[in-house]
Amino acid sequence: MKRRIPAATAAFSIDASLIDPSFSAAVIDWQKQHGRHALPWQLSRDAYRVWLSEIMLQQTQVAAVIPYYQRFLQSFPTVADLAAASAEDVMAHWSGLGYYTRARNLHQCAKQVVEQYGGQFPADPALLELLPGIGRSTAAAIAAFSYGTVAAILDGNVKRVFARVFGVDAYPGSKPVEDAMWQRAQALLPQQGIESYTQGLMDLGATVCTRSKPACERCPLQLRCVAFAENRTAELPVRKPRKAQKIKQALMLVLLHDDHVLLQRRPETGIWGGLLSLPEVDGMRERGDDAHDDVRLQIAAQTEACSRLALPFGEVHSAARLPEFSHVFTHFKLHIQPVLVQLKRRQAMIADDQYVWYPLHTIQDAALPAPVKSLLLGLTNQPAQQDLMFSTD
Repeated sequence: MKRRIPAATAAFSIDASLIDPSFSAAVIDWQKQHGRHALPWQLSRDAYRVWLSEIMLQQTQVAAVIPYYQRFLQSFPTVADLAAASAEDVMAHWSGLGYYTRARNLHQCAKQVVEQYGGQFPADPALLELLPGIGRSTAAAIAAFSYGTVAAILDGNVKRVFARVFGVDAYPGSKPVEDAMWQRAQALLPQQGIESYTQGLMDLGATVCTRSKPACERCPLQLRCVAFAENRTAELPVRKPRKAQKIKQALMLVLLHDDHVLLQRRPETGIWGGLLSLPEVDGMRERGDDAHDDVRLQIAAQTEACSRLALPFGEVHSAARLPEFSHVFTHFKLHIQPVLVQLKRRQAMIADDQYVWYPLHTIQDAALPAPVKSLLLGLTNQPAQQDLMFSTD
């Protein structure tokens, strides 16, 4: 026998051997008693609020999301408000939350919902998935929480729960394994209580079946869990084969004049896309593991380049190295060497939207990458250690 999932969720049949109503019943019962019920986005079935939370929660912890979520709703209480906002305003509200492609997709998605659906998110996961920034699992979660649509999720937390409970002895990110997990996720869907079931899977992964030190004694699935029975919770899910971490370096100019700093808008694509940042000398480039001193050698050789880059913006007074710092991305580690350049006087700039002189006392409100904002806030709060490169005095 085969059971068909509602058409809004899937258009293919499910292997009967995977169907197990007791699984969803255990998750639903546990969620109602022990799950999370007071998160800000759980207080409404408004699809806009649900969607906003789901996008923010992608690869980001709940505690970090809550203040951003609340500030977004204060500034953009409806999807129409968000669609009408400027890209700069949206990026400024997102600054510090990371994974900035989400913010750009968020803004584009809001515009499409207003233009194509009159400001009403569709209830069909297949239609939601066509919108910018919404993948299959996110579409299912939005539809389930907003409209009660029966649809399967399979985010990182759910993959971890499935890998342990069902003893999946292969990397969940590989296509064949992920496809098999989607089959299982569809088969385990309940006929009723989709909201509690979906939230329950999320809560189990986030609070009980955690990556390290899972609280198996509190898990409603313990008796059926292969990883627990075989003492393999530390081994499952199978981790992605590790690659050597790439290391990149960047030489950034902190160009100051009269308590203003020169900022440059980054390209829409690439890291920190669309955000303001500090101008870079020659941009980011990779460096080998054996080139630890390469950045400093490069800076010593590019004192003239720093001065030359600053010339269109004013007369240089001095240049000094600030302490190097690092920022870790998903796929590489970036070493940043900032160079503080003080100007005697500032040139009148030709109209160019790429650059802006930004007042340091309002830098907290700027749409900046988190490490750049921290650097500039540090300059305003206390003098930084400097290694003088040259001065015209």
